[in-house]
Amino acid sequence: MAKKKPTRRRYQVFLSHATTDKWLAKTLCEKIEQTGAATFRDDRDIQGGNDIPDEIRQQITRSDEFVVLLTPDSIGRQWVQTEIGAAWLLQLRIVPIRCHVPVDHTPDIIKEKKSISLNEFDDYLKQLGARVRSDHG
Repeated sequence: MAKKKPTRRRYQVFLSHATTDKWLAKTLCEKIEQTGAATFRDDRDIQGGNDIPDEIRQQITRSDEFVVLLTPDSIGRQWVQTEIGAAWLLQLRIVPIRCHVPVDHTPDIIKEKKSISLNEFDDYLKQLGARVRSDHG
């Protein structure tokens, strides 16, 4: 009898964003998922009655990579800052995606990370696709 291969969980990307940027976050998740990665987005993936902070903490912990959508609305949001801090503490790859935010407005905790302009998001997707394939190759 052949042994069953253990199933690997999909490479997961946590997308941090401001609620006002939901449409853009949804679009980025769709593109990320086309690389073979799974995504977590709080507005979509947390069900009614769930403990929101606990679910966010668990999902950041489960994630392989953390993308933060930096927009004029998200830069000052406390939740976005908290999520960045959690990802930083867990030493996740943190990828800042800038949309109408100059590089010098990147939050201090991730200022040293190479940020990507939204106009260069396709470059990020190629890099992510290689990581997903390498993780599950």
